[in-house]
Amino acid sequence: MAKNLDAKCKQCRRAGEKLFLKGERCNTAKCAIVKRNYPPGFHGSSQGRKRLTEYATQLIEKQKAKRTYMLLEKQFKLTFDRAQKTQGNAGDNLFKLLELRLDNVIYRLGLASSRNQARQIVSHAHITVDGKKVNIPSYSLKTGEVIKIRKSSSSNKYFRDISEKVKGREIPGWLNFDLKAMEAKILHEPSKEDINTKINAQMIVEFYSK
Repeated sequence: MAKNLDAKCKQCRRAGEKLFLKGERCNTAKCAIVKRNYPPGFHGSSQGRKRLTEYATQLIEKQKAKRTYMLLEKQFKLTFDRAQKTQGNAGDNLFKLLELRLDNVIYRLGLASSRNQARQIVSHAHITVDGKKVNIPSYSLKTGEVIKIRKSSSSNKYFRDISEKVKGREIPGWLNFDLKAMEAKILHEPSKEDINTKINAQMIVEFYSK
């Protein structure tokens, strides 16, 4: 069966905003939100966006977060449960945990144009953490850990030109990236101010509190 290439675009249209699921395409005029900023479906363009119930709004925020970070429902719920058990605000803790995932950090560094591509890079064992090969996308990074492209992978066609792709990429302040050495370090855990997202974390907390 052929892969539905529009599936990710429909997720953005359903959410009503860009979730940046298709890498560079999301920054072009081909983006579905630019071309068709209305819900998918036969009646989407004529009906527009309906007024939502409180539950529906909370569900949408949860789905936006889940799809943005490309997690399955079970993975997302487990991450939320972990955030809730950690001292502090559950919503802030949730996004801190999501940001500290290895695949997300690879994306934030500009080594991948999307989180899906970042996940593939990690899964294919191209990355080391503190000198050890890590091929688990959900690996939770800690302050002080160093991320680097494996020496055996540096000659890979994709990574040969990676420095050009990374140039100009805005790196979050909680990460330090040495472009010459092609290695990054977790300076500190991301704070609420470091995480630039339009997703309402409190609505997600309320959704799971029902």
